[in-house]
Amino acid sequence: MTFDEYQKRALTTAISNPDPLMDKTIWVMGVAGEAGEILEKWKKIVAYKDGKITDEDLRELSKELGDVIWYIAVLADRLGIPLGEIMEQNLEKLASRKIRGVQKGAGDNR
Repeated sequence: MTFDEYQKRALTTAISNPDPLMDKTIWVMGVAGEAGEILEKWKKIVAYKDGKITDEDLRELSKELGDVIWYIAVLADRLGIPLGEIMEQNLEKLASRKIRGVQKGAGDNR
């Protein structure tokens, strides 16, 4: 499955808000909320399990990662950006940073 195919299929399960700003805002908040769920699960693995990841932990993390991807796919659509385009731009940016030796550091435009 390509990223753009995933995005199209994700949209079949998305509910729209009639207010365009609120519609986008809900998707942005969804990305942050699901990412927070990943962080919470990771915290428990580190704090309560000494970093030992069980098969159940992997299943739960996989579910939450899927939710993040789903929210990103829908948000990207609402912004008019194909998911495949985002992924390609990201890889180009990271490859450029590697070539220039600026993978580590601060700032978006390094």
